Amino acid sequence: MKVALLAGTHSGCGKTTLMLALLQYLKKQALKPRAFKVGPDFLDPLWHAAVTGLPSYNLDTQMVGITESRYLLNRLAGAAEYGLIEGVMGMFDGRSGVGSAGSSVDLASQLEVSVMLVVDAQGMSGSIVPLVSGYCDFAKQRNVQITGIVANRVGSEFHARLLAEALADYQLPPLLAWLTNDAPTLAERQLGLKIPEKSRVPDFEPALHVDHAALLAAFSPFTPGDPVKTDTAYLQGKTIAIARDAVCCFIYPANVDWLLEQGARLAWFSPLAGEPVPAADALWLPGGYPELHARQLADSLSLASINAFIESGRPVLAECGGSMLLGDALVDQQGNRWPMAKVLRFDSRMQTKLAALGYREDASGMRGHEFHYSIRESKHALAPGFACNGDQGIRFKNLRACYNHWYFPSAPRAITEWLT
Repeated sequence: MKVALLAGTHSGCGKTTLMLALLQYLKKQALKPRAFKVGPDFLDPLWHAAVTGLPSYNLDTQMVGITESRYLLNRLAGAAEYGLIEGVMGMFDGRSGVGSAGSSVDLASQLEVSVMLVVDAQGMSGSIVPLVSGYCDFAKQRNVQITGIVANRVGSEFHARLLAEALADYQLPPLLAWLTNDAPTLAERQLGLKIPEKSRVPDFEPALHVDHAALLAAFSPFTPGDPVKTDTAYLQGKTIAIARDAVCCFIYPANVDWLLEQGARLAWFSPLAGEPVPAADALWLPGGYPELHARQLADSLSLASINAFIESGRPVLAECGGSMLLGDALVDQQGNRWPMAKVLRFDSRMQTKLAALGYREDASGMRGHEFHYSIRESKHALAPGFACNGDQGIRFKNLRACYNHWYFPSAPRAITEWLT
């Protein structure tokens, strides 16, 4: 597999749009693309999967870690010809400083893969030269090579030619592809992009222009190592019930893989459809968008089933939107109060402003991410359930509920203890 990381000059420059356009192009060329995403994002990978038909895995040097990132690339290398990794924010934006942990350039450096740089070229011609030159110079300081430029919002073929000639005149990386300024856009909501449906993925082909040979040459060979992990089966013989639908859709593919690798049997159900919790040893309620379906959830028969499961004392892990199902009520932005499972004594109130954002780590070493617009409101004391930075969550019986989305492979022993 040949691999490249699609980085951007800044957030909003068009990385995801160009990512989807290039994935569509590679797929139509029968080049077997595989998509990945830098950082903890859930929504971009769902769009990647809608184009490729394959799960898109998160990679980074902060939450996932470089060892696990290499493992994932190694494991998936044999099934694809071209791997394209969508960056996060701007190329050098990380936890702090320039190019720190979690940044796109840090991952590219440690994986030793080349970078394609997305530039928003609207209103720009010769100015692309100092912009790209600066990014190339800083990339070289991290032993990273920018092998090509992908331009967004290009006005015409003449505009594209001006950009390409300017880059060539100053011996800078070539213009690999460009997207016209009338290209389709992706619908957004408060947490980012909307969840895709296959029928709603735009066709970018009419707006995308590609130098085929230059694009393929910009990928760097990735030599897979040994993808084999230890064969410890922590969850052999255990059945894990997992909520999965539009309400509980924020699920890292690597978490599902890890559960299966550990011998667990997975039993899926939909709270939105009112399905009862399947017979299981433990329950996982992932995050998602309960606030968009509050009316339907309020009448869901699943809530009573979830309540009974928790009262039985069996292990339950509830993350973000999944934990919002467990309170007394969900209060939407219009002030409507919708009853939930009433396991925990709080209301989840939606805000118009971001409540929390950032990487999180539990005292056990479990890493994850927090990103939500809702807050918990309660007249009762809520005992903290975790020793971690960020939201400390709530413990009740054998339930762990918090706003954090956890990355299971980061702490195998911890998640095993949480689910057994």
